[in-house]
Amino acid sequence: MGELAVTLSGLTLDNPLIPASGTFGYGLDYLDFYDVNEVGSFAIKGTTLHPRSGNPLPRIAEYGGGMLNAVGLENPGVDIVISDIFPKLAAVYHGKVLANIGGFSVQEYAETASRFDREPIVGILELNISCPNVHGGGMSFGTDPLLAAKVVEAVKRVTAKPVYVKCTPQCPDLVTMCRTLESAGADGLVLLNTFLGTRLAFRTGKPILANITGGVSGAGIFPMALYRVYEVYPKVHIPIIGCGGVTCADDVIEMLSAGASAVEIGTQNLIDPMCIVKIKRELPQRLRELGVSSLQNLIGRAFH
Repeated sequence: MGELAVTLSGLTLDNPLIPASGTFGYGLDYLDFYDVNEVGSFAIKGTTLHPRSGNPLPRIAEYGGGMLNAVGLENPGVDIVISDIFPKLAAVYHGKVLANIGGFSVQEYAETASRFDREPIVGILELNISCPNVHGGGMSFGTDPLLAAKVVEAVKRVTAKPVYVKCTPQCPDLVTMCRTLESAGADGLVLLNTFLGTRLAFRTGKPILANITGGVSGAGIFPMALYRVYEVYPKVHIPIIGCGGVTCADDVIEMLSAGASAVEIGTQNLIDPMCIVKIKRELPQRLRELGVSSLQNLIGRAFH
């Protein structure tokens, strides 16, 4: 493997840089910027069993450290993704993707997973049990370890692909959640999804987002997301993908040092569409400065 290569549950990536779900579409949106094969992998836009129109506008608000979003899992549904989008993607992308799955019942998660399981372009199933912008689904599973375990168990019964779970920082006991997910059969974890927050308009004092609350992302949440990776890593035996506020090569190195095997990059893609390419080019020099030959040597070094 090359100096930037990492492995997730038997899937080798040329580099650890994974655009996060919702910030990279289905991969085709970035063809105007660079060859999408530059990424290690990417998480497709959150996909549900049935089409969803998402939350009402406005859905986006900014803050000094990033943004809030309340998109609400707008997507065309799994069947359209498979029949219309995946063939176009396969023509230009030669790797495997993380299929991010949202749902409103255990059955919906399992049915969507079973359909993605048959797709060669899908390397990992990423269960989104942590979306803070959808009422009655997503995060309601992500704050209850027993409910989350039921989702994992149901999905594991219908797929042979690795199953990763994207967790929410709103979970009151993240370590217990992650250990429960591992016991239920999860092959890996994604830490974390967005924090819950709101913004109020200056002139009216009313919420900017029609949904009132939204998911807080961007550089401002990096230290909190990093700590959660650091907190969970020594308590589990499955890979972690670090996610939250990553903007540069040094952030990647910090995430790996805390125990992540790869990183997801979200909001920074929207701020600078070329950020993945820039980070990828900078990482080898940072490795040389550290005197290490491979990113693999950095994983969990905070505990060595």
